[in-house]
Amino acid sequence: MSVSPYWNPKTETLPREELRALQGHRLRKAVERAYATSAFHKRMFDEAGVGPDDIRSVDDIVKLPFTTRDAWMDNQATHPPFGEMCAVGSPDAIRYHTTSGTSGRTPLRVLDTRTDWKWVSEMWCYGFHGFGVRPDDKVFFAFSYGTFIGFWGAHYGTEKMGCLVLPSGNMNTANRVQLIDDLGATVVCATPTYALRLGQEADQMGIDLQGGSVKRLILSGEPAGSIPASKRLVEEQWGAKAADTAGMTEIGTIMMFECEQQPGGTHIIEDHFIEEVINPETGEPVGYGEQGERVVTSFGRTALPLIRYRSRDLVLKVPHTGCDCGRTFDVYKGGIRGRVDDMLLVRGTNVYPRAIEAIVREYPAVDEFQIYLWTRDGIRDEIAVRCEVREGFEDQWNAVAQRLQGDLSHNIEGLGIKVERAEAGSLPRFELKAKRVLDERVVKGSSHV
Repeated sequence: MSVSPYWNPKTETLPREELRALQGHRLRKAVERAYATSAFHKRMFDEAGVGPDDIRSVDDIVKLPFTTRDAWMDNQATHPPFGEMCAVGSPDAIRYHTTSGTSGRTPLRVLDTRTDWKWVSEMWCYGFHGFGVRPDDKVFFAFSYGTFIGFWGAHYGTEKMGCLVLPSGNMNTANRVQLIDDLGATVVCATPTYALRLGQEADQMGIDLQGGSVKRLILSGEPAGSIPASKRLVEEQWGAKAADTAGMTEIGTIMMFECEQQPGGTHIIEDHFIEEVINPETGEPVGYGEQGERVVTSFGRTALPLIRYRSRDLVLKVPHTGCDCGRTFDVYKGGIRGRVDDMLLVRGTNVYPRAIEAIVREYPAVDEFQIYLWTRDGIRDEIAVRCEVREGFEDQWNAVAQRLQGDLSHNIEGLGIKVERAEAGSLPRFELKAKRVLDERVVKGSSHV
């Protein structure tokens, strides 16, 4: 008996009109629940002059106000520790998590109920099953299991699917590589950066990943999972297929995944989310094929309603017909393409770290890199890419550096990005989200020359 390529065959292949009707029904229920249980949302809706009765179809979502991270954080600070956005108190919750990479002293705190946690794991099942993971797989998690939500839901999702789950907790990189090899893991879950780090460690240990047991990698946590050059590097290093996924602590799980067809992007789980794309400056919607900021509305998390949340993620939505897997879920071409707020302004030029990584990762001579910014003579912004040279490429480095510098300068608006050699092992390595930008400018974003 053949196994369906879909975790939920009915909703993953719904005609678009029926899918939109389902979204409209679930949107009404989500707004009703938020209005009745979340003081934060009730006040926000009342101030905007909109209520549950105004939401009759998915098209009415534009009547609802945006939710922003700043408003959420301010409310949490005013009403600690969880704020008024939560629809339940701690006695009704079974899980507590926080965001990663939060600036300031206080993280964004979230709670989940038992029902929520079942839904969180269910969303991960869409992604794992959609990329070909099955109950006989052995799934290894290169994850430290802290309050950062990360792969927590994925762990429970693969248990639900019947897989053998291999947690690595606080193991160091070498021990993780050894466990993958000893137990014959067939699937590895990691950030793209840490997948590369595991590969480097395996090379040093003399373990042949390309001839090993791993057939699939599930990547999450960084835009690099959808950068072709970075993904290709991971796949070549492991001799396995790699799939991009993306989620948020704010929704508790993933909202998009890459299917086995690898269409150059990620399917949106549209039976559980509404994903809008807007102009980040005006807030107006943009059409297919136009880059904008993704705005998410979630249907599944009862403890924490999330309505029209401005993610600050940059995406480009294309129709589902661009993928031949049979799903009717639209696709974010290139996955998460960057952040509205991680753009660097260098001498009046907009620079996106993701764009630099896409070029650097095309050079196999580069083992690790860092984007370094500083101020020359107190007035002029400068930018350089510091690179560690991969073993075996030392004699070629001068020529490689010259070509890389030319590529960067040509493709990043002629900015003149310098390439500098860093000593082996001197640049930081990352297990979770990589932070490859070191900004030491006196006045960040100065346009003086």
